[in-house]
Amino acid sequence: MSRSDDAIRVREPAAAAPTHPSGHRRRATGRRAVAPYLFIGPAALLFLSFSLVPIVIAVTLSFQETATLGEGEWVGLDNLATMTGDGLLRTALVNTVVFTAGTVPTAMLAGLGLAVALNRPLPGRSLLRAAFFVPMVAAGVVVGVVMSWIFNGDYGVLNNLLEIAGLDRVPWLTSPRFAMLTLVVVVVWTRIGFCMIIYLGALQSVPSELHEAAAIDGASPWTRFRRVTWPLLGPTTSILLILNVVFSIQAFDVIYVMTGGGPGFSTTVLIQYIFRSAFADARMGYASALGLLLVAILLVFTLLRHRASRRAEELL
Repeated sequence: MSRSDDAIRVREPAAAAPTHPSGHRRRATGRRAVAPYLFIGPAALLFLSFSLVPIVIAVTLSFQETATLGEGEWVGLDNLATMTGDGLLRTALVNTVVFTAGTVPTAMLAGLGLAVALNRPLPGRSLLRAAFFVPMVAAGVVVGVVMSWIFNGDYGVLNNLLEIAGLDRVPWLTSPRFAMLTLVVVVVWTRIGFCMIIYLGALQSVPSELHEAAAIDGASPWTRFRRVTWPLLGPTTSILLILNVVFSIQAFDVIYVMTGGGPGFSTTVLIQYIFRSAFADARMGYASALGLLLVAILLVFTLLRHRASRRAEELL
């Protein structure tokens, strides 16, 4: 080979050192182990910041006597002893039971009736379903403001219509006799759409062959509903009952905007009394103890909902 060929010859790169396959496997295993924590990290951070930490603070405050701001004084179980003799707490608990008893069965029965009616082929069925569901997605504060205007005793739309019809005005929001009834009507109106949608999903999962067989045997529509449809709606009804009870116990925004817990304490429910104790009476420690009572009540119904969900899955 000539010297010129040696001059233009390109030097070949040295071969790369072989990499041990176990190193790749270790790095890949490490990345797979870290990836789940990266995904759940933001959710875990939010949970710690807005759920777990406030719960720990509330538990600590429940053993103290403290105002909204400032240092607290450790009082042990005194707040619990105060709860046992608190007449306003008993009133709030009774109002909560009355409010729940008024809203839950009414909303469920109305939602079931609408679901049965709108499960049939009707003109404009989709539009009607959307119209009944819209109040559910509206903000509670907005609903409260609009309904306060409608039910206002002096210039409300409803009282103006009653006056045009020759009837007396009704103090919907300023009378202990009508205030709770008005709140029940408003909350039922907002919750009918939710019950309707849940029942619609359950009705559409009922096998049509069962209805056809019952119709061939001569069963009337009411008999088919009572003997075929209703038993299959049992698990859905159980879950919906518990959800509605939890919603009613936690109801705050509509009550706060429309009545503020009044007149007097006629519409003060438990969560309203907690808010009043914390920010109006400046008894943050006592309000924290009341909050733990609310958490305990909700925990019971959450466990019941879990059992109802498992039962529904077993029946499917």
